Amino acid sequence: MPDVWATVAEQDEETQKRLAEVLETRGADPEQQELRNAFLDDIAFPGEATVLEVGCGTGVLTRRLAELPNVGEVVGVDVAGALLAVAAELASGLPNVSFTEADARALPFGDESFDAVVFDSTLTHVPGPDEALAEAFRVLRRRGLLAAFEGDYATTTVALGADDPLQACVDAMLSGSVHDRWIVRRLPRLVRACGFDVSRLRSFGYVDLDGSYMPTIVDRGVDVLHAAGQIADDAASALKAEARRRVETGTWFGHIAYASIVAVKP
Repeated sequence: MPDVWATVAEQDEETQKRLAEVLETRGADPEQQELRNAFLDDIAFPGEATVLEVGCGTGVLTRRLAELPNVGEVVGVDVAGALLAVAAELASGLPNVSFTEADARALPFGDESFDAVVFDSTLTHVPGPDEALAEAFRVLRRRGLLAAFEGDYATTTVALGADDPLQACVDAMLSGSVHDRWIVRRLPRLVRACGFDVSRLRSFGYVDLDGSYMPTIVDRGVDVLHAAGQIADDAASALKAEARRRVETGTWFGHIAYASIVAVKP
């Protein structure tokens, strides 16, 4: 099943709107924010840095980057014009932010244009992540910084035990929402192969105990199974209701492992 994030621009308006809401919901989650803040703390931006965020979506991280003291200008790029429209509206009060529609594998910028290139949960959705990393290398100035934060989505779970039916929903969501759920495990090698020197590699754990974000993953998986005719209407409703029951009774559990990498262009 194709990764919906890699084909956002081809989706209908309702799907694009729903995906934009997913990005903003995740961005508003306090634990997700804490993970991104720790990631950003590892990036030693030079003064007045020009920063490119590749795969910016609705601009959750773009807006955060624009507020950092050493960042002068931020450019966000994404393949989905509908997401960029939302991003531009949400960042309208930030004069140092701009957005451009572009593919990560063919960036419309000259060589050595940026001090830093940032990927946030992007490379896992790109068919050909090595091409995206090579483009990042090209547009970076000498001693420029590459920083990537990615989910190790093969670890994504909401299961409370063996054969948990909600885990089947998570797996269905991943099959249509992530191009490569194991990319984190190859990321250091891919980064080095493009010519970068790796300076920092970190792992993070995200735990959702109150159902602030991960029930949306179950919902999306249920919708995938329902659309494929694998479950009926009543089963779809029951699975979504079970996720809410766990939240309401304090038995909800969700977990995703993440990793980040910071590297330098020699």
